[in-house]
Amino acid sequence: MTFKNKLLVAGTLLSATLAIPAQAGSWQQNVTVGNFNKVHVYTPDSLSPIGQGRSLLVVLHGCTQSIDAYLSANFEQAAESYGMVVAVPDAMNKAGFGCWSYWQGAKSRTAGDYANILSLVSSMKANSGYAIDEDQVYVAGLSSGAAFANTTACIAPDVFAGVGVSAGPSIGTSSSGAIGSCEYANVAQRCQQYAGSYSGSLDDQIASIAHGDADTTVDTCYNRQNAEGMAGAYGVSELPGSNLLGSGSRTAEEYLWQEGRVSMIWLNGVDHSWSGGSGASGSYVSGTGINYAMYLGEYFSENNKRVDRNQPPQLSSVSASESSGQLIVTGNATDAEGYVDNVDVLITNNNGDTYQYSASTQSDDSFSVTSATLSDDLYLVTVTASDDVGAVSEASTVSVRVGPPPPPAAPVLSDVLVDANGQCATVTGSVYDENQDLTAVEVTFATGTQNASVDGLSFSAEACDLPGGSQTITVTAIDASGLSSNTQLSVDIDAGVIATLDQHISAGRLDYTGYSTCYLEYSTDAFKLTEQTQSGGMCVWQDDDASCTGPVQACSGTGSDGGSGGDDGSGDDGSGGDTGGGDPATCAEYTTANYYHKVAGRAYSTGYYYAPDYFASGSDDPLAGSTWGTSTLYSTDGSVWFAGNCP
Repeated sequence: MTFKNKLLVAGTLLSATLAIPAQAGSWQQNVTVGNFNKVHVYTPDSLSPIGQGRSLLVVLHGCTQSIDAYLSANFEQAAESYGMVVAVPDAMNKAGFGCWSYWQGAKSRTAGDYANILSLVSSMKANSGYAIDEDQVYVAGLSSGAAFANTTACIAPDVFAGVGVSAGPSIGTSSSGAIGSCEYANVAQRCQQYAGSYSGSLDDQIASIAHGDADTTVDTCYNRQNAEGMAGAYGVSELPGSNLLGSGSRTAEEYLWQEGRVSMIWLNGVDHSWSGGSGASGSYVSGTGINYAMYLGEYFSENNKRVDRNQPPQLSSVSASESSGQLIVTGNATDAEGYVDNVDVLITNNNGDTYQYSASTQSDDSFSVTSATLSDDLYLVTVTASDDVGAVSEASTVSVRVGPPPPPAAPVLSDVLVDANGQCATVTGSVYDENQDLTAVEVTFATGTQNASVDGLSFSAEACDLPGGSQTITVTAIDASGLSSNTQLSVDIDAGVIATLDQHISAGRLDYTGYSTCYLEYSTDAFKLTEQTQSGGMCVWQDDDASCTGPVQACSGTGSDGGSGGDDGSGDDGSGGDTGGGDPATCAEYTTANYYHKVAGRAYSTGYYYAPDYFASGSDDPLAGSTWGTSTLYSTDGSVWFAGNCP
């Protein structure tokens, strides 16, 4: 493989790691996943602190409970803190009062909603944008969802590394046992039977069992019966004592089994609800106790038995220099858990000639390799380190020349890719400079030009707050002699904001002109508007088919948060708000009716409603016209607004 081909392969691997969904950091509602027609999915911006990529938590609702309740159950904090994708499916085969039918039908991997859950997991793992680590897939639920989750985890222990059971009757019990007196169940035996030929995977599965101590719906006897039953299936013993979790009025008591394989917690003061912590609300969602989703994120992360927790060695200060035709490669290699067993150095020229060397680290973690005498050429030096259990570090790559430089030649760009995430775009690629006099890689976005970060032969640059729609990005590599090369990329930016109709109006994205049209289409449901550029440098917000469209106004630029869940500036803590502010080094500008400036917090009024006096918030600049007079306001800090255009 030639030097340039190696660059192409390295760039391809880098781009694969950057594929993330356009909806990262937000809820996608009512999507079809696997065999479920309606699933709410939250994809965090973060990655899991263990393993590779993100974990996946499938959450099963309780009887009579809408999956919409979990949109206000504080899952976002746990998802972001632990790099955990959350999927909340609506059961396809409901029984009783909208329950997951844990007491009916065959309990197998190919039956009913058991098969549907496995299909959901398979679909999400296959979507590289979610970056799901197959060793970090979990299932949890409330009430009937808890029993169904526990049954599913026993049926497919090879798929689920852990399970969370909240206020659930034991597996195999009848429907009357959920709301009547406690039914005895040999949970350990049933779980092993459900697992069948997959029972060996119970050896490294973990379980969290939880119950509100104020629950008067499902008998609290199931908490210990489930915990002891799963411990029996795993073959572990309970540890002495307990731990107090939380503080103040939101606490829980935790009991643990050997190696953290099973936890049992009592959610103090919580009734028959999912414990969402402070601020949580919704049908069968309690704000009284601790945030159980946060607990699950921490418990799964700390106790997962399937993830290889050995960290590979770390390379630092890697450099290569030439002396009398030989290359001297030096650097440092460290390993946190064990020791560095070997450092490998691969030297390659553009003709495909390769030279391999290895070295050991010294007591100060340094290493040094001196090559044989090499012919004049430009060489690629790739260094990796392996530890005592075979984990290999990320490669560190540098280039160095032996002999005089060749005639001037423009840098060569290769494998240049763009990844869009909401209103952000990340450009990555490789740059090869034969003369080694590269001065800059410039990336021109719709919002301006910036210098890319160059690390060895790789470069990257990111821009956010990009306007929505199709646009072109230009990448230019420049050397010290003024020679350059460039390439262009096309990208579609989703500048969508999800909010209710009233919240869109309050934020200034819509006005009341088309209120009836938008209301007939969406009523009080949240929906997405995307900012689209118009002629003259102006923008409009519109839905997917442009049937619900806002006024033509100045583009939001850095004044838009580009996502959902913000403060709309009117005091309404709804999703999809827009503060109208931005980075202090930038300027946000809005042109709309005085009334919309007022509801968004950019202006205030006094006097009679139909002919009030309007003033810019912070500066007190008077605004022309009355309620429906149109004004332009700008701000450089998002709090003090002035009449007029950005300076």
